[in-house]
Amino acid sequence: MSAAPTPEGPGTHAFGMDIGGTGMKGAVVNLTDGTLAAPRFRLDTPRPATPEAMADTAHKVAANFDFHGPCGVTFPGVVTHGVVHTSANVDSSWQGVDLVHLLTPRLPGPVTALNDADAAGLAEARYGAGKGQQGLVVVITFGTGIGTALVYDGQLVPNAELGHLELDGHDAESKAAASARERDDLDWEQWAKRADRYLRHLENLIWPDLFIFGGGISKRPDKWVHHLKTRTPFVIAAMANNAGIVGAALASAEGKLG
Repeated sequence: MSAAPTPEGPGTHAFGMDIGGTGMKGAVVNLTDGTLAAPRFRLDTPRPATPEAMADTAHKVAANFDFHGPCGVTFPGVVTHGVVHTSANVDSSWQGVDLVHLLTPRLPGPVTALNDADAAGLAEARYGAGKGQQGLVVVITFGTGIGTALVYDGQLVPNAELGHLELDGHDAESKAAASARERDDLDWEQWAKRADRYLRHLENLIWPDLFIFGGGISKRPDKWVHHLKTRTPFVIAAMANNAGIVGAALASAEGKLG
């Protein structure tokens, strides 16, 4: 094992794993402040990305840490009561798989599973850009698609697939995801107008208290956020690439999901 042992005080640490279409990474998280107790460890997602192959890789990631306790795992799809329902970026055989049942024998503690955007949103709301914010926080990641997470008074409302709202006859993310900027050869202002149209539609439906913007495009806010005209205040995400790991660990420790 390359990672140093980590403390196991009751409720102070949990293991988080972020499963993605290209990589699977994990770390032990200090739940008092959301920091990693040791450097994260990553392995490539196997090809094909079948349940058994990915479960074996998850075991290898977890085995890199000397930790026994609650384990949270994210998945790039809808997860309810531990069961995967969508799997756009991994093998289609994942649909209907009980992720908790599959991973429990391979991880060093009770397993909690949740959507990857939900985990990132939970981390941002608790430790990151939304720390201390009351009311409804909406975390939105602009990337290949649009990921969304709803957190109300610090509590996650899971599986909010609001990137797929119909807008002007289209799936919103097909027009306003960051990938659409390059695909449609848009300049920053043109793309920002699309994002603004989506955001104003969203805020008229749910009236949030704060937007938090994440995804790769959040690294260049000076290029586009000044074009937004939302009434909802917004900030840029703070947890970067550790958000999924941290949110998964937090969800597992609090035992609020399947």
